[in-house]
Amino acid sequence: MKVRGFNHLTLNITSLDKSIHFYEDILGCKLVHKGRIDCYLEWGEAWICLQERAELAPLSHQIGVDHIAFSLGEDEFHKAVHRLQEFSVRIVRGPLKRGGGWTINFLDPDGIQFELHTATLQKRMAEWV
Repeated sequence: MKVRGFNHLTLNITSLDKSIHFYEDILGCKLVHKGRIDCYLEWGEAWICLQERAELAPLSHQIGVDHIAFSLGEDEFHKAVHRLQEFSVRIVRGPLKRGGGWTINFLDPDGIQFELHTATLQKRMAEWV
């Protein structure tokens, strides 16, 4: 099996409207489809599916996904940081230089942690070796 790259992620969220505002208006994702309890957004080459599941308990960060990281050019990084700060998005780490590039970790409205990182895998491995 030869995987070509990252395709999409599907997130369970508590409020479709609140999350669409965050992903579209703050992060700059493009809304492609909105259904009754789900939506699809493009973010660069990847896409995100949001599924409203208000009945689910909040995520436990002890098991499962820790965070989801997306690549961002270094020329765009500080603008992205400013945008997150402008909208009072909860930043949990950074901005800082780490793993061969700039990084920042932040939370969406349901506490799902994202990271924007400017380094390639090769740069990160060179730094960790």
